[in-house]
Amino acid sequence: MRDSGQGLELVCACYLLIVYVTSRGLIAAPRYRLFQARLRDCRARAELLAVTSAEGSAEEVTVVAVLTRLNDLDRGGTVVWRLSSRFGVMAIPLSKLAAAWRVLHAAERGLLSVETVAEFHAQRQWLLHRPTAASEPADTELAARLAADSAADPHDPEARALLLAAVRRVHDLEDTSSERDYEQQRIALWLATTGLATILLVGTVLDHHNTMLLGALGGFLSPVIGVLRSQRASSWGVLVLAPVGGALAAVGGLLLVRMLADPDLNLLGQVFLANSWDAPDRPLALAMALLFGFSGTLFSRLALTATGQLTGPSPRPL
Repeated sequence: MRDSGQGLELVCACYLLIVYVTSRGLIAAPRYRLFQARLRDCRARAELLAVTSAEGSAEEVTVVAVLTRLNDLDRGGTVVWRLSSRFGVMAIPLSKLAAAWRVLHAAERGLLSVETVAEFHAQRQWLLHRPTAASEPADTELAARLAADSAADPHDPEARALLLAAVRRVHDLEDTSSERDYEQQRIALWLATTGLATILLVGTVLDHHNTMLLGALGGFLSPVIGVLRSQRASSWGVLVLAPVGGALAAVGGLLLVRMLADPDLNLLGQVFLANSWDAPDRPLALAMALLFGFSGTLFSRLALTATGQLTGPSPRPL
């Protein structure tokens, strides 16, 4: 039993490392690289405008302010931790990417206010041909005003303001969606970490190491088979939580089977009574642990059945 306990601890420690690498290397790192590419493009545009702007003009002041803000993004700890050769992708926190994108979008809008005529028309055409699903009347009205002003004069302050308003709305929608996604990822990572701690605690107290290992295997196989069957791709949160949830569902499922097979209820029969909670190392109990980890629906339906037995109608008084 001690060897199986050490095996469970090793599996939990390895999976915690996988969760951390997934957070930084597979979720944050690609988005950080995209952010860095946009940052370089924005800086190149700002440096070009700084050269072409008249000395002492309002355009030059705006461009200098934008360049200063862009340089702040490259300083370690300001908005995004700068990558280091020593720590690599481990230096990228999800928590700061959303703030970094908002700053970058603000810098891009600042440059748009002093951009050339060609860039003004390019941005306008991009907005007109950009596929959007407007969900608010204000978005539809803004898109209609932008499309109606076909002969917009780039030197007209009202035309510039309309374009900036449209770009700001697009940026706000992108930032809100990204922040919601980041929040979901952080919640999933927190649940995974807490779940691993619960697994260690339950495994130590209840001595159901093999049950949770088989449940975790079932939780891992569920999204794998879904991908192989060409079903809808799962989110990162589901992929990270699936083995942890499978391990906990396996333990809970065996306990529910034992309760429903108890002679006082006698809903599942003697076979399940002798091959569930009290004998977790038997083949039938291990197979049920694998099934509970694989199918969250099986666990929820069994839990509803148990709940129905506990909260059933009380007997009528004689």
